Amino acid sequence: MKEFALKGFDNASTNVIAKEAGISKALMFHYVSNNQELFLFIQDYFTELLDKEYTAKMDFSEKDIFAKLRQSYLLQIALMKQYPWIFEFDKLSVATKSEELNKELEKRTNKKQSLCGHQIFNIIDISKFRAGLDIEKCMQFILWSNVGFTNQILDYIRNSRASNLDYEHIVATLDEYFDELRKVFYALGDE
Repeated sequence: MKEFALKGFDNASTNVIAKEAGISKALMFHYVSNNQELFLFIQDYFTELLDKEYTAKMDFSEKDIFAKLRQSYLLQIALMKQYPWIFEFDKLSVATKSEELNKELEKRTNKKQSLCGHQIFNIIDISKFRAGLDIEKCMQFILWSNVGFTNQILDYIRNSRASNLDYEHIVATLDEYFDELRKVFYALGDE
């Protein structure tokens, strides 16, 4: 994941991948025929990992949007601790120089779509929102702030050594942002 996440499919080095995996390149290609098959194998592994370690652990019955988002971040942080490159790999552009690979990636993407993102915003308690607000627009604002905070976290991780990451600081900052968002969108007493 790391090599593909850093360099993309077209520029990833199978020599580096084999070396990082602690196997010879010949042994690696005993299990996969080519770079494309290796990339698709990792893509499938990534998807299964997210299903098992993230989607399956989400409590989608939670109706408070900020509690759902917090839970989502905590699960993502747990994944990042174990698999530091997982979300960088997810952000890879599906466009490669290989038209065949692009078609295969598009099929896989269409299958999984953003189920979790849809479920997070799907069933929420809108009674907590202040009267007179356009809930759809509020959801869009919340989504945009969520994306921005995710990018801020990823930048922090990219610029820090794994041993120096302060996950407690990330969660505390997240909680501060959610507190402020509650003040903006929720009625008094529902914060």
